[in-house]
Amino acid sequence: MVFLDFEQPLENLYEQLEKIKQVGAEGEVDVSTMIKELETRIKNKRKEIYSNLNGWQKVQISRHPERPYTLYYINQMCRKFVELHGDRCVKDDKAIVGGLANLDGKTVMIIGHQKGVNTKMRQYRNFGMANPEGYRKALRLMKMAERFKIPVVTLIDTPGAFPGLEAEERGQAEAIARNLFEMAQLRVPIVCVVIGEGASGGALGIGVGDRVYMLEYTWYSVISPESCSSILWHSWDYKEQAAEALKLTADDMLQFGLIDGIVKEPAGGAHSNSEEMAKLLKRQLKKAVTELQDMDPEERIRQRINKYAEMGVYEVASETLGT
Repeated sequence: MVFLDFEQPLENLYEQLEKIKQVGAEGEVDVSTMIKELETRIKNKRKEIYSNLNGWQKVQISRHPERPYTLYYINQMCRKFVELHGDRCVKDDKAIVGGLANLDGKTVMIIGHQKGVNTKMRQYRNFGMANPEGYRKALRLMKMAERFKIPVVTLIDTPGAFPGLEAEERGQAEAIARNLFEMAQLRVPIVCVVIGEGASGGALGIGVGDRVYMLEYTWYSVISPESCSSILWHSWDYKEQAAEALKLTADDMLQFGLIDGIVKEPAGGAHSNSEEMAKLLKRQLKKAVTELQDMDPEERIRQRINKYAEMGVYEVASETLGT
């Protein structure tokens, strides 16, 4: 198990638990009472820690190396998945995966960012940072889904679109902007879920939907806390303050009206019980897709556009400013 810095008390308890189990096994001693007591203490301590998390701690959980990624959820939730590759222009971007899936009898097009589970795979997946061809692949699959009247599900988990020179040369900004334009008027239901990190346009490129949800310990913001700290304080040392100032947690997003709901995670985060997390996510997706499929496409598009048009706060000046 991998413990985050604020989980130090839990790590100590787990170490005690392992030692007691080892003593019991080696000495053939009945330690069941002590094990039960420690397991209760672990449960209570975890509940205490996770009931008082700040913004930066939730960011850390969203990046936990054992946290499940898009392909895990697809394999757990879907009876069958046929991955589709390539944008038909440049290449197949491994940072975004997508294809047709069977979600308990419902055919859906699932598209999501994919990070790697080890160093080699992280490099292969470019750490979940998509290039323009990744967003163009996503759009190709969305238009295919529209053609066959198949709902679209997107799973968002990226530290941002790839910022390299070659990505800009191939039209990174245009690719993301085109996705925003097309998703706003796609005639099939779109359900988006932030399952980890939701950073900047890299997340928004597949994040325009009729329903947008966030898992409990995820974040969604125009910039990461580290980058914000670097810009404002010229140092990463103030990332915790930046996380609080950015108001990037799921609770903040729901309060601002930028998302439609929060999917609760198991105690200790999605990585502590990934199978249970997949069941909870699947339940939410099935409910949302069913509700949206019953709507008239024109009405669904109208509501989608109005939803985004009403976001944000502004004031209209009562008097014309002088020149």
